[in-house]
Amino acid sequence: MARLKQTYPEQGFFGIGIMNNVDELNIGTLWRSAYILGASFIFTVDKRYKKQTSDVTNAWQRIPLYHYDTVDDLLKNLPYDTPLVGVELDDNAVEIESFSHPHRCVYLLGNEQSGLTKEAITKCHRLIQLPGSYSLNVSVAGSIVMYDRAAKLKR
Repeated sequence: MARLKQTYPEQGFFGIGIMNNVDELNIGTLWRSAYILGASFIFTVDKRYKKQTSDVTNAWQRIPLYHYDTVDDLLKNLPYDTPLVGVELDDNAVEIESFSHPHRCVYLLGNEQSGLTKEAITKCHRLIQLPGSYSLNVSVAGSIVMYDRAAKLKR
C-alpha cells in the first residue's frame, strides 16, 4: 500500500481571536480581515459572538469561528505544537517590528478597554506589542498583526 504524503502551504497556518470582547462589531470586522489576510480560523474567549453586519464578505461561510469559555479551554484545544501569541502592551512583549512570526500560531487579543487578563498573559507562549502607548481598537490591532505576518512571510 502506498503512503500519501500530506503537504501544507509554506506559510503554515494561524488563527486569531478576541478575549472578553466588548463590542460585537469587532468580531465581524476581525472575521472579514482574517478571511482576507489568510487566517485558518477565528475564535472568541469568554463572550460569544452574535452575527453582525460588519462581516460584509460573509467570512463565516469561508473560515470557522470557535468559542472557548476560558483561556485554559483555548489552551487545551490549541493545535499540536502551536504557540499562543498574546498581543498586549506589556514590558515583556516584543515589538512587532522585530517579531518573527511562527510558522503556525494562534494570536490572542484582549479588548481595548482592559486588554488581556494577567492570567492570559502568563499563559501565552510569546507576547508581542504594536507601536504606541495606547490601545488600538481590537479589530484594527488584529488586522495589523495579520498584515505584518503576511508581509513578512512574503519576503
